[in-house]
Amino acid sequence: MSDLDQLTQSLARNLRRWRGERGFTLDALAARAGVSRGMIIQIEQARTNPSVGTTVKLADALGVSITTLLDHEQGPHVRLVPQEQAVRMWSTDKGSSTTLLVGAEARGPLELWSWTLVPGDASASDPHPDGTTELLHVTAGELTLVVDGAEHRVAAGTSAVFESNVPHAYRNDGAETVEMTMAVSIPPVR
Repeated sequence: MSDLDQLTQSLARNLRRWRGERGFTLDALAARAGVSRGMIIQIEQARTNPSVGTTVKLADALGVSITTLLDHEQGPHVRLVPQEQAVRMWSTDKGSSTTLLVGAEARGPLELWSWTLVPGDASASDPHPDGTTELLHVTAGELTLVVDGAEHRVAAGTSAVFESNVPHAYRNDGAETVEMTMAVSIPPVR
């Protein structure tokens, strides 16, 4: 089975599981996510590979992280992050450090992201559910953070926090690559 086939099967299984756990009908999930009922049926039957935007809308509507929705593991599991894939977040001359980069479901989904934006590149996002908060810290370059149409320059060494229930985007208008870490806290489904 190819990686794409495995991803398609995982998404189908997890979408059915989370929709069932939330007690959502196809129509209810379609209304919450702004995704057609037909598209949800195709995804649940592993007949299509939806766009990232559609997958994010479904995850938001279900109150789970995109990581959880795409996870190919079943049941409780341990996710290992090899040292060469981890990002060192903090260290001291004495040798203390942190290298955490993982998402978890605890009182609502919590995600930790590592971002790289090359000069001239951008990523836009639709509004997330009310109560969603994003925190970010720029470690290199200068990020142009656009929240509900307002631009904010976030230089290396600067952090930002905002409610992301409005349209928002991340842009690199500079000549240096932007490196940043972002955490997203999504409220639990009520």
